[in-house]
Formats: sequence, C-alpha cells, structure tokens
Amino acid sequence: MSKPLSMIVLLNLGHTFDHLFMLIFPTVVIVMAPEFGLAYSEMLPLALGGFIAFGAGSLPAGWLGDRWSRHGMMVVFFVGMGAASILTAFARSPFEIAACLTLVGLFGAIYHPVGIAMLVKDEPRLGLTLGINGVAGNLGLAFAALLSGALAHYFHWRAAFIVPGVLSILCGLWFALSVPPVLANAAPNKKGAVGAIKVDVVRVFIVVCIATVAGGVIFNATTVAMPKIFDERLPTLATTAFGVGAWVCVVYVLAAIAQLCVGQLIDRGSLRNVFIAVAVMQAPLLFLAASVENGVMIAIAIAMMFFIFGQIPINDAMVAKYTDDRWRARAYALRYVLSFGGSATAVPLVALLHGRTGGFEAVFLTLSVIALAVAGAALAFPRPREALPAAAPAE
Repeated sequence: MSKPLSMIVLLNLGHTFDHLFMLIFPTVVIVMAPEFGLAYSEMLPLALGGFIAFGAGSLPAGWLGDRWSRHGMMVVFFVGMGAASILTAFARSPFEIAACLTLVGLFGAIYHPVGIAMLVKDEPRLGLTLGINGVAGNLGLAFAALLSGALAHYFHWRAAFIVPGVLSILCGLWFALSVPPVLANAAPNKKGAVGAIKVDVVRVFIVVCIATVAGGVIFNATTVAMPKIFDERLPTLATTAFGVGAWVCVVYVLAAIAQLCVGQLIDRGSLRNVFIAVAVMQAPLLFLAASVENGVMIAIAIAMMFFIFGQIPINDAMVAKYTDDRWRARAYALRYVLSFGGSATAVPLVALLHGRTGGFEAVFLTLSVIALAVAGAALAFPRPREALPAAAPAE
C-alpha cells in the first residue's frame, strides 16, 4: 500500500522541525548571552544536555517505535518537542535553559530512528527518498538561523522558541488525525522471515561507526558554530542577528542541493564511489575555512557544507539497504546514538577552542583532521563486488 501524501509531507516536515529546534539556541545565544551576563563560550555549553539526549534517546525511541507504535512515537515527537520549546521560552536562569534544552533534545531523538524508518519502508527509489528527506532536514538548519534570528531581532529571543513550538504541536495533531497507524508501524514479525546474510559485516560495521562518529562531530560543530562564525567573519556583510541568520540560511539552502545530488547518484551507481567522492573533499575545505572571511568565507562555507550535508543520505542508505524493516528503527537508533554521541562532543569542543583562542581557526583545523577519518572510512568500504546484498523485505 502506497503512503498517503499527508504522511510523506509530515515525515519530511518532521525532519525540518527536528533540526530547526536543535539549532534555535545556537542562533539566539548571541543575543541571549548579554542578558544572562555570560560569554558565548560560557553560554553555549548549556546546549550540551540537549545534544546528549538527542543521541542517547535514539535507542529507546527506536525500540518503542518497532515494538510499540511508530505512529504513536511520531505524535509524541511533534507534541513533545513543541511543548519543550515553548517551555524553554519561559526559562529564567541558565539551569532552567539547560534543563529545557535537554527536553527538546530528548523528544527530538525520536525522529531519526522512527521517522526515517517509516519513510524508507518499501521505497524502490531509496536514494531519491533519502535525498528529499535530507533537503527537508537541511531546510530546518537553514531556517533555524533565519527564523530564529528574525524573531530575536524584531521581537525577543523567547519568541524564537514559542512560534515553532506552536507549529510543531499543530503538526502533531495533524499527524494523529491524518496518518493511518497501519501504514506507519513496522512490518509484522512473521515466522520464517529472515534478513540478508552479511558477507563482511564486521568491516562494514566498523566503517559505518567511524564515518558516523567523525561525521557527527563535524556536522554538529559546523552547524552549531556557523551563526557565531559568520558574526565574527562577516564584519562588512552581517551586523545584526537577522543578518547573520540570513547568510547562514543562504549557505544551508544552497548546500542542501547536495542531498538530492547524492540521492540520485546512490540510485544510479556505486554507494562506495559516491561515499569516497563526498568524504575526501571535507578535510581540505575545512582547512581552507580556518583563515578566510567575508565573501571568501561564504563561498568556502557553501562548498564545505555541500559535502558535509552530502554524507547524510549515504549513512542512512547503508542502514536502509542492509536491515530488515522489522528492526530497522533500532538499527537507525544505533546509528544515531553513535552520530549524535559524536555530535555532543562538538559543543564543548567549539566552546573550549573558541574560549582559549578567541576565534575559530583552531576549530576548523581540528575538524579538518577529524575529516581525514571520514575519508579513510570511505576508502575502506567494500568495493561493489564485495558489497553486502540488500536485506530481504519482510513478508
């Protein structure tokens, strides 16, 4: 049975919201810090609990999605994340902000293992589906900067948490009323249905783990720090929170094209070759970003984020190709625990290096070294003749 349009729209919109909510704080922290009497390097770590919960919560979310209800978990995702965001708007102390952001991350952890498992179920054009979903997530990154910057500039930073929070709750109600649970939930565990035989499972598992952890650090460090990077590196192009947010939005929207390109390439060719092409470009671009500003910074940022974003559908395709639908949410959960576990280290890494050096040169140089691990993982991925067979569909 094909998926109804409302289900596809809401699943992709959920990816937009997931990344948008996680980057509201890194955008508005620039204007929040003076109000709380803290420096950027002191304020940014308040988001750490949210990013830890975003990763750690994936495992129980995936388990509940497979064993209880993917439909129910998506309703909890939309409503819970929206409510937690609104609660953040009423925080009055750094401790309250940190606690509320942790709740946002906990509810946000539901999407990747559950929503993507629902989206790729029975999809013949896996790469295109993941590419479109990746663009939706990247638009969340882009509009987190634009929307949050605009609301903080024209109203107050608290509005940046309230407005998307209300929209998310409304989407949760829409999902509950319009998406049939029978289409959303996992395939039944029928006796005799088995997954694919893995040819070199240890090697592939190690490759995926390295790429996921290193890629998670790079992705989160660049997206969390980008508003502050542009605040410092675009002295003649962005002088307000809205201006910074607008430039970040432009970069992310243009870089989002990578997800569609990579998705099409995955459907048409070798996953390994696409992986290598995307991975080897990250380190040199991160290295170049260490010492540029203004127009050159924007150009390098677009190219850099193009390849960083381009890795996301590759990682998701690996899981989708080699797992059975009955436990795919748990497989995605494991991948995202690794990814967002790595991501959680990005926040203290950026805060520490920026606090010690007063800039982002050391941050970019460190990330360029980490990117070498991604390139190495891509080169170690099995060649087409060694590749694992696709998982047998559940009966």
